[in-house]
Amino acid sequence: MTIPPTIAASVAALLVAAGKSQLVQGVAIALGTFVLEDAATVLAAMRVQEGAVAMPVALLALYFGVALGDVGLYGLGMLARRLPWAARLVPEARAAAGQAWLRGRVFKLVLASRFLPGTRLPAYTACGFLRASFREFALAAVLATLVWTTLLFGVSLRVGQFLIDHLGAWRWAGAGGFAIALILVGRLATTHRVRRHDA
Repeated sequence: MTIPPTIAASVAALLVAAGKSQLVQGVAIALGTFVLEDAATVLAAMRVQEGAVAMPVALLALYFGVALGDVGLYGLGMLARRLPWAARLVPEARAAAGQAWLRGRVFKLVLASRFLPGTRLPAYTACGFLRASFREFALAAVLATLVWTTLLFGVSLRVGQFLIDHLGAWRWAGAGGFAIALILVGRLATTHRVRRHDA
């Protein structure tokens, strides 16, 4: 899968256009996570480094947007289960086996998927499709979001300061490059893992 070159620019434009209203900034950051959450995290950290967005606003919006997106993936899986054509793809016996396997593993699966590139979409939608405990799923998703987003935000703050100090007017190009590099590393890790699995 190729990354459209305008994605990071679109997220950046959304964050820059938010202005000085903390509510609008928070909404823009949360919406940015639906476009591309890693890019939104990097670019929100840049705006914090520039003094344009308060750190609590950026972090709370990121937590909210990412967690809401994760719950949305679970919801998509639940919705797919109700579609006859989708339900036919997974026979009842296989669905029952999947449900049995998930019992007691939801928390670990969700946490692992947050940190393994390319596994979140299938794992989270499968949890919804197989009717895994929503309480367990939501708790794990929120915890994983807090840890992952905080780590990425902290790294992005340091990178952002470096970009501001050394690139000046070109800092946004550097931030976009950093965000794209994160995406590409994730894609490469996923491709490598799939190839090893198929071998």
